[in-house]
Amino acid sequence: MRPIGAMLARVALGGLLAAPLLVPAARAQQAPSLTYSQPLAPAAVTLVQERLRQMGAYAGRADGVWGPDSQAALERFQQGHGLQVSGQLNQATAATLGLGPSELLTAGPGAGPAPGTPAAMATEPLSPAALRNIQRRLRVLGFYRGGVDGLWGAGTQSAIERFQQGRGLQATGQINPATAQALGLDPNNLDAPAR
Repeated sequence: MRPIGAMLARVALGGLLAAPLLVPAARAQQAPSLTYSQPLAPAAVTLVQERLRQMGAYAGRADGVWGPDSQAALERFQQGHGLQVSGQLNQATAATLGLGPSELLTAGPGAGPAPGTPAAMATEPLSPAALRNIQRRLRVLGFYRGGVDGLWGAGTQSAIERFQQGRGLQATGQINPATAQALGLDPNNLDAPAR
């Protein structure tokens, strides 16, 4: 199976979930953007596969496992709809499929990718220490009431979304560099305590 880091497990926060930064072309080539990703649950993968099937790009089963057929279908869909053929579920592709970030992130609440699937293997999740730092900051700022347990859940995601709305950031419910910085965390080292 093809790693889905190029697609769903990395719903790249720089793509689907976060507004891209405008930087001069020369600078953009020098240093890649820092992005964080949150894996999608198998239910979200199933949702994407179902939409691709409805749109005539996918003939396989909507089984929540991202494989070569799903990847090829996404690329065909992008090409057929005049989108950049990136092989990633970016904002434009999701919108053309009629899917919003909140739909994808809430499909199968509390569920992560199934162990051993490409979604589980293709992304490095935030460490428990990083998540505890995020939860602590959100709690101090009055956005989070849950336990500081280092576990990603709906409460953490909702708190991040409320924080982002309150700071005028794109409300994705996910951590990206702008959100980390607004929380007072080092975007390059989320394991470090807040400044």
